Amino acid sequence: MEILMALVVGGLYGTGVYLLLRPTPVKVIIGLAILTNAVNLLIFTAARLTRGHPPIVEETLGRPSYPIADPVPQALVLTAIVIAFGVLAFTLVLFRRAAETTEADNLDEMRTTDT
Repeated sequence: MEILMALVVGGLYGTGVYLLLRPTPVKVIIGLAILTNAVNLLIFTAARLTRGHPPIVEETLGRPSYPIADPVPQALVLTAIVIAFGVLAFTLVLFRRAAETTEADNLDEMRTTDT
């Protein structure tokens, strides 16, 4: 399962970087969203995938005899989702304002309007 997830994460990273290098702002924003999803999957994969096991240990057990899920990656991914949403919203507003100011929809054209 980890090998499949590693291939998926690699594909998402490749797609995200490819879209970030495109000259249109829409593709850059989509590439940024794909990269943030790739990072979240990478965190889950690096922490080992455990399906069907709770991240909670009962108080009566000193050391659990059954496998449990690590709750730290889950908390990190929840934090990363919130931060990624904020970055995407900021990027969207930034590109919209830049397009209104420069009256251009292409990043290459926006660069040539600098004085």
